[in-house]
Amino acid sequence: QVQLAESGGGLVQVGGSLRLSCTPAPRTVSNIAMGWFRQGPGKERELVAAINWGGGRTYYGNSVKGRFAISRDNAENTVYLQMNDLRPDDTAVYYCAGKVTDNRMDFYIHSRTYPSWGRGTQVTVST
Repeated sequence: QVQLAESGGGLVQVGGSLRLSCTPAPRTVSNIAMGWFRQGPGKERELVAAINWGGGRTYYGNSVKGRFAISRDNAENTVYLQMNDLRPDDTAVYYCAGKVTDNRMDFYIHSRTYPSWGRGTQVTVST
């Protein structure tokens, strides 16, 4: 089982930006399709974005399209979530999720697909 660790959360004002990072352990495991999910107060967990192992294929939840960008640096074995134009509704605990796979092309949008999860990082957007 791969362990995942998120970083980069915090408090930001409306319209601001944050970048989240997710790194697997052991870092030698690279064939991981990754996703970012979030769970806001009183809300269900929802998909934010997903990316395939090879990179280059991405998927976004409707509420973040055009504002968030998922990317990966396979040399550093790190996945990023760049969040721009943040809104109060973006306030949530953000989780990265991973699935080790031999398929370089596929990304996964259902939380049940991912066996590995980080502990989450809090993002709070203030008015």
